[in-house]
Amino acid sequence: MDLLDYAFMQRALIAAALVGITAPAIGTYLVQRRQAIMGDGIGHVAMTGVALGFLLNTSPVWMATLVAVIGAVGMELIRSRGRTSGDIALAMLFYGGMAGGVMIINLAPGGSTANLTSYLFGSITTVSAEDTITAVVLAVFVIAVTVGLRRQLFAICQDEEFARVTGLPVRFLNLLLAVTAAVTVTVAMRIVGLLLVSAMMVIPVAAAQRVTRGFAATLSLSMLIGVLVSLSGTAATYYVNAPSGGAIVLLAIAVFVVMTAASTPLARRRAKAARADEEVCTRDDVRV
Repeated sequence: MDLLDYAFMQRALIAAALVGITAPAIGTYLVQRRQAIMGDGIGHVAMTGVALGFLLNTSPVWMATLVAVIGAVGMELIRSRGRTSGDIALAMLFYGGMAGGVMIINLAPGGSTANLTSYLFGSITTVSAEDTITAVVLAVFVIAVTVGLRRQLFAICQDEEFARVTGLPVRFLNLLLAVTAAVTVTVAMRIVGLLLVSAMMVIPVAAAQRVTRGFAATLSLSMLIGVLVSLSGTAATYYVNAPSGGAIVLLAIAVFVVMTAASTPLARRRAKAARADEEVCTRDDVRV
């Protein structure tokens, strides 16, 4: 039977497409402000939320969203107030979130540890109809923020002081960016997994940057790459019975390698064209 004949694969492919769009969308801003590792920190905090969901017998996805948002906001407040560096705040999220998740999951009913694995590494067979609806709702929010406010978010990622001088609500936008990153993690965790979600925020963006020059072009191409590798990786795991997160990330790395190889001659041509233009300008100056 074709993979689309199965309802669970239909749900998984929808979720994968949403991951491919949202993760690179928010990742473009995080890479721009040199916080590419932020997704990992939030992912570890979300692990505590998933464990709480099992313990309290509530939705692990919504509980992970709540805990991840609280953690991301806390990290951003610490960073903005200058009480400690962003790296230390991220380290606290990493280890505190993971330790909390490990401790809480041991208190949950039997079988929860096995279920937690699907959240850590992704699993196409566990994407329920409720998970799909939740992912759609959260993805709409992420897309609305990252695309609708792209000019404002780009401004604060480039230069916060200049953005503040121009009258932008920098504190609010920074918090909104942190919340959006947290929401993106929970959108992606059922397909990519909490431990690999940061890769989908970074690798498609890095690949796009190899062949693009402007922010808008990088944002668009990274989202396209994200969708392609997410759908391809999810479909591949249907046939090989492997964790979807690993397949998706490996495909993203392969695209990065190809883009890097393609960018070398492109960069040479650009450099050659730039030298030619410079020589023309020099000759014109001499004539004058």
